[in-house]
Amino acid sequence: GQELKLLAVPAVFAVVGLRSLRHISRILRDLRALSDQPPYSPMNFLAHALLAGDEPADRIGGLLGDFVKGPLPAGLPPDLAAGVALHRAIDSFADRHPAFIASRARISPLRRRVGGVLVDLFYDHLLARDWSEHGFGTLENYNAQLYAALDDFSAVLPERAWEVAARMRAYDWLTSYRHAEAVGEAIDRMAIYRLRRANSLAGGLEEFFADPEGFAARLRGQGHRAV
Repeated sequence: GQELKLLAVPAVFAVVGLRSLRHISRILRDLRALSDQPPYSPMNFLAHALLAGDEPADRIGGLLGDFVKGPLPAGLPPDLAAGVALHRAIDSFADRHPAFIASRARISPLRRRVGGVLVDLFYDHLLARDWSEHGFGTLENYNAQLYAALDDFSAVLPERAWEVAARMRAYDWLTSYRHAEAVGEAIDRMAIYRLRRANSLAGGLEEFFADPEGFAARLRGQGHRAV
């Protein structure tokens, strides 16, 4: 089958066939025991959308996972709830994976506590930058479909999620992520507005520039040679 050179689980990348990717998604979707755990919040939208597969509800649920905390809302449509559960299962799986641990170790001690957030955003940058290696069609067309799906589900999105989605589309965040500077700006905004407690996220892009090839190698499934 057609190869997808990226398994877009945060920090877990490998060369897999499209059928294998769908099989993994089905397995993760069955991990319902994780659905009542609070989600990890790296806001790595592009990776989650890609892993979610072809169904619009799964893609939007993958984005929504960063905004729905605790028990899944009772009014959330079942297809979106499944997408959120998949998002949480992916994060839980990736968080314990040796590749994620190794990638986070690249972050300096100054920012080690927020290393997972930074690594996920760095991968979204590399995924966008090198989309022809990892995705389908053009990045612009893929994102246009994603933004259209956000519109389709706008009536059932939580208010906060819809506010962010509207800005995401208006400023085309996902396409802009191909530029490292745009990711740096996103990191700096998160340092102020996303995390409530004092944090060391600001200026975090310097962690990427300290070892860009190391992060890029892991993204391409070559981490065992890069660490």
